[in-house]
Amino acid sequence: MTQWVPDLSAGGGPKYLAIASALAADIRSGRLKPGDALPPQRELARLIGVDLTTVTRAFNEARRDGLIGANGRRGSFVLGPGSARRTIPPVAPVAVDWRMNLPPTPARLHLADRFDEGFRAVLQAPDAAERLQYQQAGGALPDRMAGAEWLKGRLGELAEDRVVIAAGAQNALASICRLLLGSGDAVVTGELTFPGMKSVAERLGVGLIPLAGDALGLDPDRLEALCRVHRPKALYCVPTMDNPTTVTLSVERRAALGAIARRHGLWIIEDDAYGDLRSEPMPAIARLAPDRTWHIASLAKSVSPALRVAYVAVPGTGDGLRLGAEIHAACVMAPPLNAALASLWVRDGSLAEIVAAMRGENRARQEIMTEVLAGHDLAGDPEAPHAWLTLPDRWEREAFSTALRQAGLAVVSSDAFAVTDRPPNAVRLSLGSLADLGALRRAARLIDALLTGSGQPLAAFV
Repeated sequence: MTQWVPDLSAGGGPKYLAIASALAADIRSGRLKPGDALPPQRELARLIGVDLTTVTRAFNEARRDGLIGANGRRGSFVLGPGSARRTIPPVAPVAVDWRMNLPPTPARLHLADRFDEGFRAVLQAPDAAERLQYQQAGGALPDRMAGAEWLKGRLGELAEDRVVIAAGAQNALASICRLLLGSGDAVVTGELTFPGMKSVAERLGVGLIPLAGDALGLDPDRLEALCRVHRPKALYCVPTMDNPTTVTLSVERRAALGAIARRHGLWIIEDDAYGDLRSEPMPAIARLAPDRTWHIASLAKSVSPALRVAYVAVPGTGDGLRLGAEIHAACVMAPPLNAALASLWVRDGSLAEIVAAMRGENRARQEIMTEVLAGHDLAGDPEAPHAWLTLPDRWEREAFSTALRQAGLAVVSSDAFAVTDRPPNAVRLSLGSLADLGALRRAARLIDALLTGSGQPLAAFV
């Protein structure tokens, strides 16, 4: 086996294409020779710090180009440059990166100034010295009280001992999964799910069972059938403005999922990253089935990912202590000053004001996308920071993503979210990273030109 590690220092573009490009370059240069065995995909993923799915996609790309082959016993091996059907183009730099689902930063909000003023207030508060010390597992009492207050609109009255402070949603998700699941257990997710859940499952050796849905989201009847056959330990879902499809589950379906969880002893991990953004809040599943639900409410999508604060509502008091211990083992604590800032903003109304501004900005951006891409198969909640574009038959999702990237706009295809081996022909558009609405309109027109054009090269996005 060749101890090959790709040189990814050039950066830019999707990671799987960067790995495929590095593999092609090393074959052409002779660093890798015909017959050389490549490292196992799982080992290579560990060495370069990416998900197994990323390496698999890179190897599939190289295999389609005739650069490598594979068989059951040998694994993947080099065929040689002479076998290639085409050359993988170098990864182009992007002007607009819509791969991360960032919230917008409307200029009128002056968010950086708010952070500056807020941290100054935190450090001048009477408890500032305590905030500079280690915090108790699960978060300081004032922060858990603020979390209970913030969650009230979706969960109702909540005792502070059922609230845990995590260092963002991913920290919360990983900690909950470590607490509830073991290697070989199974979790039900939608056929398309948050890549962060896929990453956690991969690291824990947990299987993902895809749950089919319809235009209204996850199908409770199918969940009932899956529970009878597979006996999964948990259901993971994003019930509001689902990532990536943007579907919001009705109250009836939320209640049905909770009832099924009770019947089958199923845990529900409710990732409510976008729940703040609805002007008319939906009752959380954790309100309808509090004894079976672990509710994650991050501020990353409604304020800023830099805040690294998530409120977790747990089923019972003892669960809060257990989850606090898991978070402590992983990262000791959420950033205390950040948690204090979030608490300050909850108390003085700033958090509600910021979220309302983000909500309004999302509405303006969705209106532009709906206008410019009228006639195309675009799904988007009016207050969500992302949209879901199903492509026409003439476009294959990877080819479409590559064409956009070469024009300077990077999006994410359905493969990144897929739990099945037949993902839909679609891409997610994350609308928050552009600074202003004019730039967003130009990006939307670029997409429209690619969807409706004759295949001529696009003008680069500037």
